[in-house]
Amino acid sequence: MYDYLIVGSGLFGCVFAHEMAARGKKCLVLERRAQVGGNVACEEKDGIYLHTYGAHIFHTSFEDVWAYVNQFVSFNGYVNSPVANYQGHLYNLPFNMNTFRELWDIVTPAEAQAIIAEQRGAITGEPQNLEEQAISLVGRDIYEKLIKGYTEKQWGRSCTELPAFIIKRLPVRYTFDNNYFNDKYQGIPEQGYNSLIAALLDDAQLSGGIEVRTQVDYNKERAAFDGQAAKVVYTGPVDEYFDYKLGQLEYRGLRFETQRFEVANHQGVAVMNYTAREVPFTRTIEHKHFMRGREDVFAAPVTYVTREYPHDWQPGEEAYYPVNNERNQGLYAQYKALADKETNVIFGGRLAEYKYYDMDDVIKSALQCAAREQAAQD
Repeated sequence: MYDYLIVGSGLFGCVFAHEMAARGKKCLVLERRAQVGGNVACEEKDGIYLHTYGAHIFHTSFEDVWAYVNQFVSFNGYVNSPVANYQGHLYNLPFNMNTFRELWDIVTPAEAQAIIAEQRGAITGEPQNLEEQAISLVGRDIYEKLIKGYTEKQWGRSCTELPAFIIKRLPVRYTFDNNYFNDKYQGIPEQGYNSLIAALLDDAQLSGGIEVRTQVDYNKERAAFDGQAAKVVYTGPVDEYFDYKLGQLEYRGLRFETQRFEVANHQGVAVMNYTAREVPFTRTIEHKHFMRGREDVFAAPVTYVTREYPHDWQPGEEAYYPVNNERNQGLYAQYKALADKETNVIFGGRLAEYKYYDMDDVIKSALQCAAREQAAQD
């Protein structure tokens, strides 16, 4: 008999399992993939850690979360500074003075502010769709070259058909600063994310408190596990848990194509966004650039680049991005009402809560959940 049956071995499930095992609880973790770690799982090729399910850059301003993860792994201080490629022209991201200099051949913040203010004025009244919302925030030039095509590929529909609330804000910096994130702490585990997952699930350090089983689909084999634990922690799709009885929630899927190049450096940056609509992929990831400080890796005459292709998601595929329009938010509210009625089941993480989570938010949520469990038992 287990205290907790944890469905899914992503960050939420692994952090929760670690915390409860550290408190003397017995946990069974089920993962339907062959490898633990959820979407942060990596694979190693030629000494390079490949981000199997898309780029993951850890960043946070939560002091407690940063201290927590640093118990288990060391971070390399990588700073995310992506580049946008629009029809062969390169622009720094996020939108900053380097971007504006390339767009308009200007050199002062005042010049950039004047251009953006003038272009924003094209939208009067309340924006009615994503296109109008974006132009009202950053103007037409930035929208047309750096937002429109990328967003339409990401969501699979025209920006005029997407609701305005999807883009609530667009960061604009009037400084020459290419650091994508504003958070105080940033980096990637020096030995890849698998090292973090392994440390969280290190049963030898937790007195036998965690058992892990892979290639187990809980929703298909639920009957075999009913009654094996006092409580279930479910991190899978919430609509799948309820057998889609109210209908399916929508997601966007991703397809990855990875290519090996016999060169030391292919694109010069870890992340390059392709913002033109006619390019079928949204971005390319050159994984070795995530390995800051590893001169041996950078010197090796081989590199791997992954292209990301968004597509319409189908049940059975990995769900990446919730489609947070009014229809889906309303449907999720109905599923949440059902989830709230479940006894002895905790729903946590991006799929179970139908929301996009940054990694630090997932970890913080799992820590808070574990703390609530402990408090309830004290």
